[in-house]
Amino acid sequence: MLIIFNPVAGRRRVALLWRVLDLLMSNGVKVEVAETEHPGHATELAREAAREGRGMVVAAGGDGTIAEVANGLIGSPTALGVIPLGTANVLAKEYGLPSSPRAVANMLAYKRTRLLWPGIARLPREDHVFVQMAGLGFDGAVVHGLPPLLKRVIGRGAYVWQSVWESLVYGFPPLRVIVDGEAHEAASVVVSKGRLYGGSYLLAPEAKPEAPGFQVVLFERSGTLPALLSGAALPLGILPRCPGVRILPASHVEFPGNARSWAQCDGDALEGLPFAVTNAPAPISLITG
Repeated sequence: MLIIFNPVAGRRRVALLWRVLDLLMSNGVKVEVAETEHPGHATELAREAAREGRGMVVAAGGDGTIAEVANGLIGSPTALGVIPLGTANVLAKEYGLPSSPRAVANMLAYKRTRLLWPGIARLPREDHVFVQMAGLGFDGAVVHGLPPLLKRVIGRGAYVWQSVWESLVYGFPPLRVIVDGEAHEAASVVVSKGRLYGGSYLLAPEAKPEAPGFQVVLFERSGTLPALLSGAALPLGILPRCPGVRILPASHVEFPGNARSWAQCDGDALEGLPFAVTNAPAPISLITG
């Protein structure tokens, strides 16, 4: 079993990883750990493992690391396992994956699977695979502006802090988005593969991450107050029903001419803006135990 590990994880998360490794090896599972050294390295490692015919590759990290590993497995029979070590672990919550070391080790040993159909953010230089969501506008500005140290120290609370700050300083330029050929305008857009956002918070109730397609969440009202109200509504589970929030099903999304905006995928800032979001050519098998 190859485990691809993002060494940026904090000390507590590393301890969780080693506890899982101890449990796997005590049950006779042969484990190999590869640490990532640069952005995209997890994809390279996963792709090579798939070429070698490995039955499973495990991503130990957050949603961004999981997406990188998934990128290397698309089109192969190699299954994706997850040891959730991120800040929000949205994909793990989406699929009900366990977080305790023993339960994670048992899940990886049993190898029962469900489908996961990633999305692809199309960028001018290099495409970016995502497993949970892509965001443009205010959502992207929050991720771009988030200090890594603050995220490491206070975890998910860092996103709350940064969201409040960005609501005061972000200019909210209007975004043009074309959803399956129909044009719309919004202050911020989230293209979601899953139902959840920011942890276990409901954003797109009709999303089906195991199938192709997306739920496009349009935040149509700009300014500080609408942004703060959306942030307050999210943990209450009422954001999808709030005025000014519209959710559209989609198979293809385009973003023409939004040069003044920011973008993110799975909580990682993108270097550049996607001009489109499309389905991955094939699903992958996700180990769910």
